[in-house]
Formats: sequence, C-alpha cells, structure tokens
Amino acid sequence: MAAHYKPFMPRRQTQIPTLSVASPATKSAGRTKAKANAAAASAGTQRAALPQAEITEIFRRFSQAMPEPKGELDYVNAYTLLVAVVLSAQATDVGVNKATKALFAIADTPKKMIALGEEELIGHIKTIGLFRTKASNVIALSRLLVDEHGGEVPRSREILETLPGVGRKTANVVLNIAFGLPTIAVDTHLFRVANRTGLAPGKTPLAVELGLEKVVPATYARHAHHWLILHGRYVCKAIKPACPACLIRDICLFEDKTTA
Repeated sequence: MAAHYKPFMPRRQTQIPTLSVASPATKSAGRTKAKANAAAASAGTQRAALPQAEITEIFRRFSQAMPEPKGELDYVNAYTLLVAVVLSAQATDVGVNKATKALFAIADTPKKMIALGEEELIGHIKTIGLFRTKASNVIALSRLLVDEHGGEVPRSREILETLPGVGRKTANVVLNIAFGLPTIAVDTHLFRVANRTGLAPGKTPLAVELGLEKVVPATYARHAHHWLILHGRYVCKAIKPACPACLIRDICLFEDKTTA
C-alpha cells in the first residue's frame, strides 16, 4: 500500500468497531460529513470541470505515488469479497475485517455460509451496524448463488444487483477487485473528491460515476476508484481536509483549501 508515501496513505489508526446503534457523536459526525459532501456537490456543479490534460496529470501523480492501490477490506475469494462489501455498508472497513476474520475461516463459500445459518452468522457480525438485516441478506444471496449461479459470483453488474443487499456500488467494487474490470464504485469519499477537485462534478453518485468513466484515461481506469477513495479517506477528508499534504493541491478547484 505504498507505505513510503505517508502524506497520501498514512498509517491506519485503530478504530472501535461500528455498533448496531450509532452513538450521538457518530450521528453528529455523520451529519457534518453529509453537509460537507452536499456542499462539495453544490460547488462542483456550479463551475466548469477540469480540463482533460489536468485530469490526466492527477491520475499520473496518483499512479506514481501508489502504483498498485488496494481496497482495505479483507477477503479470500470473490465470494468473501462480495460478503465483506455487503457488510461494509454504514460500517468501517476495520470493523468489518475484525468481524469477518473468524467468519471467513469457517464460511468462505456460499454453501458453507448457508450451512452456518443466519443465527450463527449474526453471532459473528453483531458488532457491525444493521447486522440482522445484513445477515439475512448474506444468507439469501448465498442461496441465490448456489441455486442460480453454480455457487459462483457473477461477472455481470446487472446480475449482481439482483442479489439481496447488493447495489450498484457494491457490484462495481466486486467487479473491479475480484475480476479486474475498470468499474468505478462511488462511495461518499469518492463523491466528495470528484466534486471538490472538479474531476467529475455531479449531484448524484451515478452522475459522478458516469462522468468519471468519460474522463479517466484508459491507462488509469482500473485503479481510478481506489486512488480517489483513499485520497478522500485520508487526505481530502470531509472535515478539515489535509490540503498541505495533497499531491494534487495545485490542480484541485476546491476553494476552501486548508493551510495547516
């Protein structure tokens, strides 16, 4: 994970796993981040996007700093990746990884997950937000994979989106990481970065995704969403972005850059 380039990808801090009921502080932070993302979208859609030459330069710099970016969810195969992404909704990757370490050691295929059962699954993931709904979805999608897809994860976004708990973002993550397809998964971090920087302003995640598909050079398409997500998570944060440490500060169109 390009540990030599600390301003872009600092060492992860230990985090408390997400609980099923968010604390007042967590809810407040969530509202603040939501406001920051909304402000980024509003500002982004009111000005012209970056020129193509500058967009290419942004991804050249990301590529140079981190040639092989990786997602932060732990998994052992395409199926466990799918499950991890489903579990990660409204939860931290750190919290999901803690919960799935023991889970994936005993249930790394759809058949094994079905055999484990919903109640046993809940016991493994009860530290993750919305764990009951997620457990139900994981068992249901596992049954569909066995019954309709030979126990294999489909390589089609349209088919993936028919699985319980799987939306477009989750499907794009799985297609990109498991199968190496140049899909772009727009999470809250990427949405903010695309709007703040002027890379692909859009009022919705889908608008941002489609905008990025048009402007990201083919050379960088496979890793584009990883670079942008990590950049938003560790540098271009919703609250107090670390602009002095940003390697695209001179190109970015964000008006309220921090100085410290």
